[in-house]
Amino acid sequence: MTRRARREAQEQHAQALRAHVLRAQGARAQRPQIQPTPARASQPVATRSATSFDQVVTGAITRPVRATSSVPAGQRFVSRAAVIGTLAAATIAAPFVQGTAESGESPFDVEAPHTGPNVLDLVTQPVERPKTSGAVLRAEAITRPESAASRSLDRSPLPDCDVSAPVEGTNGALADHSLCELWQAGEYLRPDAAMSLSALNEAFRASFGREMCLVASYRDLDTQYELKASRGYFAASPGTSMHGWGLAIDLCSKETGDSEVFSWLWANAPSYGWQNPSWAQLGGSKYEPWHWEFVSGVVEKGEWQG
Repeated sequence: MTRRARREAQEQHAQALRAHVLRAQGARAQRPQIQPTPARASQPVATRSATSFDQVVTGAITRPVRATSSVPAGQRFVSRAAVIGTLAAATIAAPFVQGTAESGESPFDVEAPHTGPNVLDLVTQPVERPKTSGAVLRAEAITRPESAASRSLDRSPLPDCDVSAPVEGTNGALADHSLCELWQAGEYLRPDAAMSLSALNEAFRASFGREMCLVASYRDLDTQYELKASRGYFAASPGTSMHGWGLAIDLCSKETGDSEVFSWLWANAPSYGWQNPSWAQLGGSKYEPWHWEFVSGVVEKGEWQG
């Protein structure tokens, strides 16, 4: 078959196919129209459109277009994040605020008056020892001699000092029961001041391997008169010195002259209630680094200068 004959045959075939399609469309158009039955509300109504000649020839099928949201993607993301954030705030913050409202106090209010024990309570309270098992107690009874002296569980730096004793007398003339002798023979202080200073001395001995050295502590009225006569301006007037109340000490020069020791005292003594008052510091009215006072007792007298 020649090329021309082949082309004529293809055109005839196409014309015959077109005529067949037209006859099919005409027959369908002559059929009576049947009203479609209303669809249920829950089912979408399907619509059928006429198939064009090009779709029949090419075999193309019309696909439904997928519905798209009218809200931009970025806006949908922000909205979702806002919802999640709101839920989190309601879950976490609401109970916190509710608890604050019920108590009537701010949860961030950390300022509160000190309610713990004072320095004297800390240094005088008994040391509690945990219970020992029966087996250990029996072993001690076997290995230790019966004549061994038992140690007191209530350990005190000054076992003969009665902190509860009343402070009676006047400046430079305190009653004997109102004074306690320190570790250094011949030196005395008021009971509470003596107990606190002795506790400081134990810490000092643990750090430096020796006792703290004192030049003066309680001073009677006659001694204060003699000191005033010899030192003049540098000595307090008789009847006004904190030494006369048993509330002050003077340290030896080996304590004030050693930078390591003096730095240790400066850092640790306030924890035991002892300080070098401001008037005795460099720049004060008198420079006396050796003079230290029991703060709570001096405050009680209304004479503390911090």
